[in-house]
Formats: sequence, C-alpha cells, structure tokens
Amino acid sequence: MIAIIDYGMGNLFSIYNGLKKVCNHAVLISEADIGSLREADGVIIPGVGAFDDGIRNLKPFSTELFRLVESGVPVLGICIGMQLLFEDSEEGEEKGLALIPGRVVRLPPYVRVPHMGWNNLHLHRHSELLEGITEADYFYFVHSYYCVPEDEASIIASVEYGLQLTAVVNNGNIYGVQFHPEKSSRKGLLILDNFVHLICRS
Repeated sequence: MIAIIDYGMGNLFSIYNGLKKVCNHAVLISEADIGSLREADGVIIPGVGAFDDGIRNLKPFSTELFRLVESGVPVLGICIGMQLLFEDSEEGEEKGLALIPGRVVRLPPYVRVPHMGWNNLHLHRHSELLEGITEADYFYFVHSYYCVPEDEASIIASVEYGLQLTAVVNNGNIYGVQFHPEKSSRKGLLILDNFVHLICRS
C-alpha cells in the first residue's frame, strides 16, 4: 500500500488520481485512519500552503511516520510536503520534521515571487526517482520558498530561477520534489511510477 497522507493541505486528489494511473495500491490516509498508516510500503506527503499550517496538521501522523522512516519505508514529499522534511523555514515559527538536515528560505527579492511555471531540471547525480528523466524535460513549479540542504550531496537535481534552487532531494529513504509531478504531464507521472518501483525494490 502507498499511503497519501491527508492532512488538509490540498492537491490530495490530484496526487491520488496521478498515482492511480501508475499504481493500484494508492490510499488516502486521514487522521481518522492513522492506524492503517503502519501498513504502508511507501508514503507520499503532498501539499499546497504554508509551512506552519502544514507541520501542525501533520503532527498527529508524526509518530507513525517516524516509525516508518526508521524501518526504511520510502517517503516522498511534494512541494510544501518536501519543505516539511527540513528542520525549519523562514516562512514560519514551527520546527519541521528534520528528516533532511537544512532549512527553507524565501526566494530572493530580485526574482518574481512566487516562482510559477514550467522549468527543466539540472541533474546533479543519478537517482532511481529520476530514471528516464533528462534535462530536456519540464516540470510545473509554484512556490515562494526553497530548500537549502546542509549537505549538497543530497541534491539530486536543481532548477535555475535567478539562482540554482533545490528541485529534487534525497537523504536515505527520504525523497522530495519541489515541483508538482501530478501536474507535470507524462514525465511527472513517470516520476510517480519511479517512486512506485523504488518502493517495490526497497
């Protein structure tokens, strides 16, 4: 089972419908169903919204989520879901999940905020998550903050928007993408499919 955590931060059904195109085992898990989260073979943390709201809404899931992480279950954060994986954010006061060392900072004043639109990736290293993806492929971004990992080796891919921003990150069994694969056409679905296959191999 691939659990999509329903913590009230939007885009859930877009992710669910996208994942259903590549996998028959996607399940939305709400706070009322937290117990079933322990059966997950993989977890997706989607989201659109603010950092503090996201981490507060995610807190009821945190005990089971950390247990799954410790057991090696792959976790994928999408957009704000990726930012919540970090230690903290300039957007708010709450602490993040700290599954990836580093922080989230605001886009610089010399670029248009939010960063919204289609951009290609600059690939830094090979990853199963980006199997079949090239630098000619474009993905849909919409965000005002970006992640700065403590260890640059955790950056799989970046995107150029006034500077090189972290677009895809990996730390052990933890993955994150700043863009929206569910809104990124065929190549976005390929990333979701890669995540499914990554789970099968883990």
